[in-house]
Amino acid sequence: MDNDWRAESVEQLRAWIVEALPDVTEEVKWRKPSNPDGVPTFSSGGLICTVETYKDKVKVTFAKGASVDDPAGLFNASLDAGTRRAIDVPAGGSVDHSEFVALVRRAAERNLA
Repeated sequence: MDNDWRAESVEQLRAWIVEALPDVTEEVKWRKPSNPDGVPTFSSGGLICTVETYKDKVKVTFAKGASVDDPAGLFNASLDAGTRRAIDVPAGGSVDHSEFVALVRRAAERNLA
């Protein structure tokens, strides 16, 4: 990925995930010619979320998002999916820092349930 707004967004979201869960396991999976950087994945007691880049957005997909409480309404994508939920961040978009950190923590707690 070129160093553009998406790279900055990914780094910010990554930092917030690590802030929420300092012992989170971060891996890069699914490298392929069309995406040589792969997809960052974050796990703690199971998969929490992935962070993917698209031409027009950065997508944070929570593996068990449908069962994670989201009182701030951060989830704005994959709302009809049976298990997962996602947050799409477009160019110039933002996500509330404290609400995102809390959501990541709740998703990790869900893995322990």
